[in-house]
Amino acid sequence: MCRIYGHFNAVVPPDDLARVGELQRHGGPDQQGCSVGPTWSLGINRLAIMDPAGGRQPYRSASGAVHVVLNGEIYNHAALRERLGAFGHRFADHCDGSVLPALYEQYGDAFVDHLDGMYAVAVLDLRAEPRLVLATDHLGMKPLYYHWDERRGALYFSSEIPALLAFPDVSASVWTPGLDAYLATKTPFGEQTMFEDVAVLPPAVTAVLDRSGGLRVRHRAVPGAAPGAGPDGLRALLHREVDALLEADVPLASITSGGLDSSLVTTLATGRAPGLHTFNIAYTGTWPDDERHFARLVSDHAGTAYHQVELNPKELPDLLPRVVRHLGQPNADPITVSSYALFAAVREAGFTVALTGDGADEVFGGYGRMRAAARAAEAGRPWYRPYLDELGVLPAAARERLYTADYAAEVKSVPALPEAATEALRSGPGTVLDRITAFEIGHRLPAYHLRRVDHLSMASAVEVRLPFCQQSVVRHGVRLPDRDRIHDGAVKRALYDAARGLLPEAVLAREKQPFTLPVAAMLTPGWPLWDCARDLLAADRLRRTGQLDPGAVDRLFAEQAARPDNSTALALWALLVHEIWREQFAVAPVAPPRKPKDVAS
Repeated sequence: MCRIYGHFNAVVPPDDLARVGELQRHGGPDQQGCSVGPTWSLGINRLAIMDPAGGRQPYRSASGAVHVVLNGEIYNHAALRERLGAFGHRFADHCDGSVLPALYEQYGDAFVDHLDGMYAVAVLDLRAEPRLVLATDHLGMKPLYYHWDERRGALYFSSEIPALLAFPDVSASVWTPGLDAYLATKTPFGEQTMFEDVAVLPPAVTAVLDRSGGLRVRHRAVPGAAPGAGPDGLRALLHREVDALLEADVPLASITSGGLDSSLVTTLATGRAPGLHTFNIAYTGTWPDDERHFARLVSDHAGTAYHQVELNPKELPDLLPRVVRHLGQPNADPITVSSYALFAAVREAGFTVALTGDGADEVFGGYGRMRAAARAAEAGRPWYRPYLDELGVLPAAARERLYTADYAAEVKSVPALPEAATEALRSGPGTVLDRITAFEIGHRLPAYHLRRVDHLSMASAVEVRLPFCQQSVVRHGVRLPDRDRIHDGAVKRALYDAARGLLPEAVLAREKQPFTLPVAAMLTPGWPLWDCARDLLAADRLRRTGQLDPGAVDRLFAEQAARPDNSTALALWALLVHEIWREQFAVAPVAPPRKPKDVAS
């Protein structure tokens, strides 16, 4: 796991390039390296996981003409090394990424089709005309942001937005519809970010850039495979993938919220990793929906060493700016602060890798909004708009009431979500649950979930591994019939069946609840978070930006003070995060609105 960066067909002063690297050093403290040419660079901040003594990046081919940097892990590196060895390639170490130059030389741009892992890869091929190849994994677990200057034919890229903005030619101008897109889905979906000139590569793409053909982006088909049969097949599949993800040359732990997904990963991991350490986060004091007793129950059941992390709610105003800075753009889920604090504690305890249960809800049908939409469609009731409203901070009509007249007019003709995504959701092939699952996996999971996990874990130099996001598990989940995902009001039926006999009955029988911050209780008068929100969402500040109606925001505060509830608290939290983001990045005056970029199918 690392942070990568670079540029192609442009001139970047050495001091600016050094600053780009330095801004990502928190995620790669073990080694810094950069290959530089007159008009290109490939840079790395390494977090050493496999073969820490070897694996120096940028990797180079035997000829020295192919340079590669990798952010992520290649889980099938041993098999690839053996196969490439049969072709005559030799390797100086056993680091997973060391196979990449030879793999690229052997298969060209199709090298990515042979990878099993999570990754963002950059390849610079200097054997003939210089060319840059960028590639992302099947789900976008390792984000890669870029700025493409079509007029000059120049491209800049990095693992994190703040580093990308350090390139002199990358503007920090805000994308005007970004606030509406953010409130519609809690963070922008698709390729467009909150910055006008910054995009993110979609999952499963290979982008090629050379001086003659410009930038070409190819969307790869994820290879298919037959799913396992029944709960025993799924259990065996998960066991194999968890075992594979335990390979590391540094200390490894797991995150256990006390829910089904993380508890199952933790329990399966103890088979090959006895004495596994598990971490849970809770909040100082007594709060609604505290899960620590379930997490402790799982730990005792599985025989792990249990670590209880506590976050004091009084620290939230100090933590939030750091969280927003690492994310690079606003994410409205209060879990961001919990995640940041949790991964900091994992690293402080001496662990560099953590297994989590992220992705199971999207793959196996675990969200209440999925169940509600499936029920509505089955009964012949409208499902599309209610489902979209559930994704956001506020429904469309309520969002518009927060805006000034000028801002509402500006964004009226700009869709809050990429149109190709919503069209496939509304009228694509398959059942309603099939289409929702494809939308959740293809759009919400990368943008809202995986980028958050990556940035907030790597803020403390912790690599997160995600068994439920492995290709074989995703293929199994999406091929399940509806009844094995959601049926008779029960969610994730196949996963619950696979977990029976492995987890305590109390965990299997409990109601699903989100792993998040009890923000409705914390965002009330008398708490530091309330005072922070009041200060940053003051009327005079809002008038200067011209997007939010100060009177409408004041009414939210009045409603929350009188009758605290989750919906109003989330709206205030989201607006607070957005204002912190504006302040953190000192965003330039808003640019003219345009439609968000679609992610091609």
